Amino acid sequence: MGSRSGGGSVSGSCLLLFPFLLLLHLISLRCPSAVLVSAAGSGEPYVGVTIGTQVTNLLSPSDLASFLRAQRITRVRLYDADPRLLSALAASGVRAIVGVPNDELLALGSSPATAASWVSRRVVPFAGVNSSTPNVVSAIAVGDEVPTALPSALPVLLPAIRSLAAALAAANLSSIPVSTPLPFSVVVDPFPPSQAFFNQSLDKSFVAPLLAHLANTSAPLMLNLYPYYSLMQSKGVIPLDNALFRPLPPSMEMVDPNTLLRYTNVFDAMLDAVRVAVRNLNATGGAGVPILVTETGWPSYGDRRAEPYAGRDNADAYNSNLIKHVLEEKAGTPMAPGAGAQSSAYIYELFNEDLRAGPVSEANWGLFYGNGTPVYLLHVSGADGFLGNDTTDRTFCVAADDADQKAVQAAMDWACGPGRADCTAIQPGQACYQPDDVRSHASFAFDAYYQSQGRAAGSCYFQGAGMVTTVDPSHDSCLFPGSKLLNNATGSGNTNTSSTPTSDAEGSAIWRLRTGRDKGLLLFLRLVLSIAVAIVVDSNFWT
Repeated sequence: MGSRSGGGSVSGSCLLLFPFLLLLHLISLRCPSAVLVSAAGSGEPYVGVTIGTQVTNLLSPSDLASFLRAQRITRVRLYDADPRLLSALAASGVRAIVGVPNDELLALGSSPATAASWVSRRVVPFAGVNSSTPNVVSAIAVGDEVPTALPSALPVLLPAIRSLAAALAAANLSSIPVSTPLPFSVVVDPFPPSQAFFNQSLDKSFVAPLLAHLANTSAPLMLNLYPYYSLMQSKGVIPLDNALFRPLPPSMEMVDPNTLLRYTNVFDAMLDAVRVAVRNLNATGGAGVPILVTETGWPSYGDRRAEPYAGRDNADAYNSNLIKHVLEEKAGTPMAPGAGAQSSAYIYELFNEDLRAGPVSEANWGLFYGNGTPVYLLHVSGADGFLGNDTTDRTFCVAADDADQKAVQAAMDWACGPGRADCTAIQPGQACYQPDDVRSHASFAFDAYYQSQGRAAGSCYFQGAGMVTTVDPSHDSCLFPGSKLLNNATGSGNTNTSSTPTSDAEGSAIWRLRTGRDKGLLLFLRLVLSIAVAIVVDSNFWT
């Protein structure tokens, strides 16, 4: 969140790497460097999502908890510690990093009593202290990118971290780590990774004592890490595919000339730059502090001139490949290889925060819109179930929120008429008749057509009236054609009134009666429909 500063700039020496890449490709030496910084915590690496709240019509806490459960998201990062949301998450099995907003740092950093009270009110009820309290809180993130977002609060940041850690220990909750998410910009000269170091205005005065405290309390070094910004600042030096985890020809891969380590993606190079910066600082215990990526992601939309790499295809590629990299490949980094060194990561962010000011991309980092429909479809099937419903294998077509109602009505008439979608279920007395409004009925009709076309590209367009979603729109006894529940019901031989077959002409006539036309027009409408079918049978309304 915060300003999401882009991090260290690409140094001039990076420009000198590429003339030597072909030669270095012939060299198979590996650097014998030891693992400098371990992965974030013990156990298997995971991917979570951040949840910002600057969203129009944000889901209620209970609906949000249900949404996370449906998407199989079990790790989230919150930017505050809202008791209502934490209570809702308690029943969903989600673990949450809770945040201390920057504007609360002064109070917590200047008064241990205030920190103890904050822990008592915001953490203890959700920390599993006994069998009657839920275990929701996994860590505390104190502030966000304070060195760049609010540098005036830097003197109280470490005291606030220490006071909160002490309060947790007093409550027998020392297993909950306390840290602060830093911007990657605290690392200077990060490319190639072997020459990185911390900003000299922060290294001895803040970073070194922070690392010592984190080592003493078994807490991770939290970092907001964005290959997107590194790409933007590289002025063409970094290939786009390298930032998106896509394979490059060996001659184009980045090779660190000092270690001869080969980097196939920018994400790993940034992590290793942090490892080198920690080593160069020589902080007490710093080499053993795990790294936790508290933010990373890619915007799906931006200003075409100023933000040319912001787009849905790139966002899909980055986040999908990140999930595979962390959950499936678990390769660690060239400097710290192996699953044991793989850092966990939180994708920024769950929802588009449409109320955020700034560049166009600021409001377009989310995986979903505020109403739960996907901004784009990730390709993550098989990634340990994470975002299990957010794949191209299970999608639905519904009426677009911003589509004109007349356009929705026209598209629905086409789908149930010339489009030959089975609209029986939205007739009076059928399972999907309620709620009796155009958008609800159109959503069923659109999905019926979309599924009948095998979810082909363009079959949910309807001249802009339709949109693809991974959220199952089924409700009560109304099962949409794309729902697995419908497949299960029909497959088991159960009667399902929402899928009763009917002829094309008969179904279309019944549909038109449902919209309020007099029954006496039935024969006339059948005649009109037959003519319409003859005229448009070869046309594609949705292209």
